[in-house]
Amino acid sequence: MYGVMTERIDQVFAALSDGTRRQILTMLLEDDMAVTDVAEPFEMSLAAISKHLTILTKAGLISQEKRGRVKWCKLEPEAMRDAIVWIESFGQLEALNFDAFEAYLDRELGQSETN
Repeated sequence: MYGVMTERIDQVFAALSDGTRRQILTMLLEDDMAVTDVAEPFEMSLAAISKHLTILTKAGLISQEKRGRVKWCKLEPEAMRDAIVWIESFGQLEALNFDAFEAYLDRELGQSETN
């Protein structure tokens, strides 16, 4: 079970690592879009956009379906849940006290210079 969840999170983060894919997800926040409409604002081929959409689909972040002759993309925000839970778990950690850390480094570095 742990391995499957980790693999899903890895796929989500890999998909989100690209700016074009993040822009596509932002566009799909508004509504479902035809693939050609998704491709319109980008200066790349339809084949390149299709590769991005395939990565997003494999990560579960979007779904694609054919309606007549047109392929539509739909945001699937539920796919981000495991990744969000993982990220939020770090919010429970106590914030690092940078002043104390800096003072520690000054002490340690100062001691190593005198030795």
